Amino acid sequence: MEEFFKLRERGTSVKVETMAGITTFMTMAYILAVNPNVLGKAGMDQGAVFTATALASAIASFCMALFANLPFVLSAGMGLNAYFAYSVVLGMGYTWQQALTAVFVEGLVFVVLSLTNVREAIFNAIPNTLKVAVSVGIGLFICFIGLQNSKIVVDGATLVTLFSFKGSIADGTFNSAGVSVILALCGILLMTYLLFKNVKGSILIGMVVLWVVGMILQAVGIYVPNPEAGYYSLFPSGIFAPPASLAPTFGQLDFSFIKTADFFVVMFAFLFVDVFDTLGTLIGCASKANMLDEKGELKGIKGALLADSIGTIVGAVLGTSTITTFVESSSGISEGGRTGLTSIVSGLLFLVALFFSPVFLAIPSFATAPALIVVGFLMLQQVTKIDWNSDLLEAVPAYICIFAMPFMYSISEGIAFGVISYVVLNLVGGRAKKITPLMYILAVLFIAKYVLL
Repeated sequence: MEEFFKLRERGTSVKVETMAGITTFMTMAYILAVNPNVLGKAGMDQGAVFTATALASAIASFCMALFANLPFVLSAGMGLNAYFAYSVVLGMGYTWQQALTAVFVEGLVFVVLSLTNVREAIFNAIPNTLKVAVSVGIGLFICFIGLQNSKIVVDGATLVTLFSFKGSIADGTFNSAGVSVILALCGILLMTYLLFKNVKGSILIGMVVLWVVGMILQAVGIYVPNPEAGYYSLFPSGIFAPPASLAPTFGQLDFSFIKTADFFVVMFAFLFVDVFDTLGTLIGCASKANMLDEKGELKGIKGALLADSIGTIVGAVLGTSTITTFVESSSGISEGGRTGLTSIVSGLLFLVALFFSPVFLAIPSFATAPALIVVGFLMLQQVTKIDWNSDLLEAVPAYICIFAMPFMYSISEGIAFGVISYVVLNLVGGRAKKITPLMYILAVLFIAKYVLL
């Protein structure tokens, strides 16, 4: 393992990588519950989707380790699965088989782009200031996701507002929603304290402690499950469960969809979001881990992009929506993950989850959400690398990129607005020569996306 993963060279060890892999898996295990539910709305068999999601995630993560030796873990992308179910199938009226075909073709296009260095060139063309901004923006984005998942922040008249303990007492949900929020808030403090004490595996330890405390509170009647409101029993319904059959979704591709004009719109939408979500995640997480070289480039980027592409193709054949690099990989990186061994460990846990799904599906959001919030803080520290005073034409696009990610709830939108503003401001500011040809092309493509899609 030392020879293949270069552990000493990257200042890590098998123990650290294992803890990092477990941490990343724990923070993204929710996808195994969420993805079948979302794609189930499109008429897909939820058991088959669960199996397909776990298998595709494992295969893609193994490819990440073998092709790139990087600590990134992949699974079915959130947002892309919603577009698949609610827009393509329920909105446009296409079958889920046709939607899977669009994902499959998208994956093939990804492979071509990866092997011809197009995606790598895009990564390298983005200015270093924007790369740092992407890392900071992702930090705020995953913090916002954590606040929502824990219900600390909820929908309100101002779009988002603080959870109301008084309201939960009045409507009788305090023993489910209220207790969960309190545990999540305590989790943030616990993980922060463990980080302060330099405890190895602090985020993973924090998640396990919260889950155990939650089960104790349920046992004594303080936490009361409320399935109708989305608060389930914290005790696993069992230990072992055989994997559901893939038969209902395996190989269910309908290539007749390719003959329609809408196919290219749908395929391009999948392609566009996945390309820039993946690039954004790689940029942000690699920046946090100091993996970028002096030119701001990531060694192994081609292998990482190829792993993403192959994962998408395999996922479509098995029966799940687009596979992409998960921003939750940052949690494992924060635990010290620096090599593909982190990805291997997470991938193995996805395979284990096939047989122990009741255990993994019982992990509560109040245990995983604080991890995202704390990791968001760690990624936000990169903001000091941006010069906010001497060059506004560099600083303002970075600022736009940062606020766009959480407020528009999309990594790709943050990159789009950052690139467009960078090109426009430097162009009108008399710095046209500073802008690379590829940045001009990206800006035009982003603008065209908003006009046409």
